[in-house]
Amino acid sequence: MSLVATRQAPLRARPLTGSVWFVATVAGLLSTLLAAAGSWIPSLWGDEAASLLSAERSLPSLATMLGHVDAVHGAYYLGLHWWISVFGTSPFALRFPSAVAVGLTTAAVVVLVWRLDGRRLAVLAGAVCMILPRVTYMAEEARSYAFSAAVVAWLTVLLVEILHRREVGTGWWVGYAALLAVGTYVFLYVALFVAVHAVILATLRVRRATLIGWAAAVACAMLAAVPLGVVGLLERNQISYLATTDQSSFETMFRSLWFGSWWVATAAWALMVAAVCIPWLLRVRSGVRNTWMLTRSTPTPLALAVAWLVVPTVILVSAQAVIPGFTARYVSFCAPAAAILIACGVRSLFRLRAWAGITAGALLLALIVPVYVGQRTAYAKNDSDWAELSAVVGAHAHPGDGVIFDESVRPSRRPRLAMHTYPAGFAGLVDVTLQTPYQQNDTWHDAAYSVDQADARDRLEGVERIWLIEYVDAETPKQPDSWGLLPLEREGFVQTGLRVATHRELVIELTR
Repeated sequence: MSLVATRQAPLRARPLTGSVWFVATVAGLLSTLLAAAGSWIPSLWGDEAASLLSAERSLPSLATMLGHVDAVHGAYYLGLHWWISVFGTSPFALRFPSAVAVGLTTAAVVVLVWRLDGRRLAVLAGAVCMILPRVTYMAEEARSYAFSAAVVAWLTVLLVEILHRREVGTGWWVGYAALLAVGTYVFLYVALFVAVHAVILATLRVRRATLIGWAAAVACAMLAAVPLGVVGLLERNQISYLATTDQSSFETMFRSLWFGSWWVATAAWALMVAAVCIPWLLRVRSGVRNTWMLTRSTPTPLALAVAWLVVPTVILVSAQAVIPGFTARYVSFCAPAAAILIACGVRSLFRLRAWAGITAGALLLALIVPVYVGQRTAYAKNDSDWAELSAVVGAHAHPGDGVIFDESVRPSRRPRLAMHTYPAGFAGLVDVTLQTPYQQNDTWHDAAYSVDQADARDRLEGVERIWLIEYVDAETPKQPDSWGLLPLEREGFVQTGLRVATHRELVIELTR
């Protein structure tokens, strides 16, 4: 299918002047700095461990793993592989690319809104975007979500630019197709933006040739992404657990998607409702027809943001009963749309009463600050405490001691991941129960024996002191697991009395 050059009617466009790019660049840099600040403080957690352990593999080992699990994250793991080969694996280094991606997202929001409406709303939308809790959260996480947000934001900028231009050459559609295809490999659900842009185009007066060019670009991008789609479908059992949990509860949909706290969510939803309702009420009062859909050649920021926010979420939630594939972080790329809607709400209030808009913006900022600070505390990532655990072990253990990790919890919460994410505290220790290192495994984590299986293979021979690390369930913090304690005691190990509790683990010293 060939990409089609199109000619469109002239528009009263707001050109992308040097001022636009300057403001967008400044906003992007500020967003990156805000995102990177304190990003090294929270302990790495299970999803980030998957990123690190995958990226640390050799390329042949990574290819083998992707043939069994996590193929949908393969592009991100490959990029991270090259990144850490240069900048290392500290939490800051691992997370900094996401901070840069968030900066690119904020810059795209500024460019997009400026193109559609003007400077003032663009600056306001960019400011909201850089402080929105979902944005600042994904900015300090070594996963692909921030990159997916950047891709869809710039993909939408590209579509709007195409709609604004009098002449649309084939190169524009090639660029659109390439960005859509690359974005889908970065995060599979970026493909949902075909539906978002289809809704946007359906609500506009668009020339037939433009629709043909768009359809051709989409077809080429989706054809290029077919291999990923097939492998992702074959590996869908990885997220089968989503079918057994309530991923679309009121709390998730109202609070967890983009806002982080009930107070922020209440204020944000109120502003988004105001963004939609106040202009509509004013038009009704003045007798003006609703002209925000079907009568324009380019979308309003309001219409675009509504489609961006609603369409992917509705598709994923609706498909949950058939193919479980929804959880809050999967729609992180909709956060920029929430920022645009909130900015529209603040502006609508400002136009009614200046003090109302200023008060709403100040209140939102005041509510967000504690959430931002809370995101940059030691246990902010899923209660993970692996940095603390590594420090405790390093302070007490000696080279040659054995270490045994609780293997009874799901892989993403196993304490042994502390040894890979914060290795300094475990230097020189003997991993008694290790069966297959992750580099040689067809999944992202180690395979391990039970204590009895390790003992049967003489793995305890010559080990006189062992550090047993038991997982402490958040629901029963006073009753830590005893996964390995009884087998060790049967082999003659006794507790010395040294027991150190971290946030989510219990470190027990045993000798014989």
